[in-house]
Amino acid sequence: MQKVVADFTVTANIALNSGCHALVLQSSGELLPILPGQFVNVEIPGNKEVFLRRPFSVYEVDDASCSLTLLVKILGRGSATLARVAAGEKLSLVYPLGKGFTMPAPGDRVLAVGGGSGVAPLLFLARRAALPPDSIHLLLGAKTEADHIDVQKYTDCATFYFTTEDGSQGVKGMVTDHLLFGKLSRYNKIYACGPLAMMKAAAAGAVEKGIFCEVSLENLMACGFGVCLCCVEPTVKGNLCVCSEGPVFNINDLTW
Repeated sequence: MQKVVADFTVTANIALNSGCHALVLQSSGELLPILPGQFVNVEIPGNKEVFLRRPFSVYEVDDASCSLTLLVKILGRGSATLARVAAGEKLSLVYPLGKGFTMPAPGDRVLAVGGGSGVAPLLFLARRAALPPDSIHLLLGAKTEADHIDVQKYTDCATFYFTTEDGSQGVKGMVTDHLLFGKLSRYNKIYACGPLAMMKAAAAGAVEKGIFCEVSLENLMACGFGVCLCCVEPTVKGNLCVCSEGPVFNINDLTW
């Protein structure tokens, strides 16, 4: 798949909560095709302490306006710098990178489990899947209600369930405490992206029930091309670079 280095113009920087921002980026030309689960590498502007590009999953794509949106969760110096960019600034992106999810087919019954910045590719997946809302269930976990982002505009393409560790929204506890985890047999496809323990729990449930499952790994990725070897993951096929062979993997290919 073709990859390019291109400058995008920031058209909006929207605070979704105290720790997450949505950056809407306008391309100067036609966008290359981007699949749910793929990511971009962003050069951090004006911060001499951050030398390497930072990877971000694509959150939304608007082919008509040639724009894409990134979900930036503030975790370090690079993401903190991006969270402060203003409309009109330019950002250099390498895209599209990695392999995306296997898209659901008509008639599939889908459970997508996400946490943290892992909600971004799952929301993109839900939008692109174009299934009835009752056919794709999104289970999202966070520490507290304030850490969840507003998903109201996605309710036409998915049914949402929430957990919080303090019980302030949805079921109290982790995503594995939700009743949906006791009803996995109703689904024929499971997708997960977020904290490793959460993805492993989803994968374990899928293996037990014999359900197709893909996870999007969040290993440290620097180059995006499989050169720097920062993101190597053990698999049944040997050690593979997450940035080029993933970030999406079928759980049967992992050594979990």
